[in-house]
Amino acid sequence: MSVSFRIKTLAAVLGSASLMAFSSAQAEITIAMVIPATGPLTQYGDMVKEGVATAVELINAEGGINGEKLTTVIVDDACEPKQGPVAANRVVNDKVNYVIGPVCSGAAIAAMPIYDNEGVVVLTPSATAPALTDNNGYHYIFRTIGRDDQQGPAAAKYIINNVKPSKVAVLHDKQSYGQGIAANVRDVLKDAGVDVVLFEGINAGDSDYSAVITKLKSEGVDFVYFGGYHPEMGLLLRQGAEQGLKVPMMGPEGVGNPDVNAIAGEAVEGMLLTLPTDFSQNPENAAIVKAFKDNKRDPSGAFQMTAFTGVQVLAEALKAVGDDPDKVADYLHANQFNTPIGAVAWNEQGDLKDFVFDIFEWHADGSKTPAK
Repeated sequence: MSVSFRIKTLAAVLGSASLMAFSSAQAEITIAMVIPATGPLTQYGDMVKEGVATAVELINAEGGINGEKLTTVIVDDACEPKQGPVAANRVVNDKVNYVIGPVCSGAAIAAMPIYDNEGVVVLTPSATAPALTDNNGYHYIFRTIGRDDQQGPAAAKYIINNVKPSKVAVLHDKQSYGQGIAANVRDVLKDAGVDVVLFEGINAGDSDYSAVITKLKSEGVDFVYFGGYHPEMGLLLRQGAEQGLKVPMMGPEGVGNPDVNAIAGEAVEGMLLTLPTDFSQNPENAAIVKAFKDNKRDPSGAFQMTAFTGVQVLAEALKAVGDDPDKVADYLHANQFNTPIGAVAWNEQGDLKDFVFDIFEWHADGSKTPAK
């Protein structure tokens, strides 16, 4: 009934002469990747594309879904809330029943009522804002990543137990994702008695944050947490260093992007961040990791394995109940799946019952290591 992904060798993944030869006339099941294909956050879309492409290739190599080939189409929402409903309507109008994405919380929150009302099964590998699923009564919406109220406490506990700062500033980008996780971190810190001297929003897309950096210096902060994405974090790091603000900075998985290095330069060294566990280090995923690398894809980024998992569980459900989104959603709610990110099961509102965020240190060469 299930698609096997715990494969011992790549030969077992790819098979041999027994592989089904697909023809142009073969029936297909289409998955829409709703991602930022344009705009400043395309790197996150690239991560999702890598995970989806690898999973689809392996599934098709094993014969597809009951003889039907999986295909994909990219739908661009640019990670913009205003574009989320536009992308959703395109998916619906094109009669696509399955989505991996949306990537960003703001665009996802705006789009989800359309998807759920139209019975489109959505698995987001990256949207972490609790508002996406809280009290909405959605049946067709699932995550393959944890929520910010899991990620935020992980960050705050590290700050409390390992950094032990005297004065903390918590900044955010005034958007659903960034402000939500920043508020979560602030609340946990304050509950633990940490002095949060500043909680303030900055404008995403600005090029000069000297005013807020001046404020950070005048407040005497010795640690900064920023809720948002890598373009703003990179500028905060670089401009902070240029203005003599020599304090550690930390962010969520949205800052974990190699492009932050190009923006921040050497100032990125030592940036702290929360990320999903590096599932590429699990020996049980060795064959999947090899499949990624053989196609010059990175299996260790924030969203590759969560995107892979979205396709895997969707494939298992399709194999079990057929190409019927109503039955697929029911099957996902009712079952647990063994995946590269571990055992996956959802609560009633489509959130994972368990998910672990780890703390990493980012380096100037673009690598990351577990934080000490």
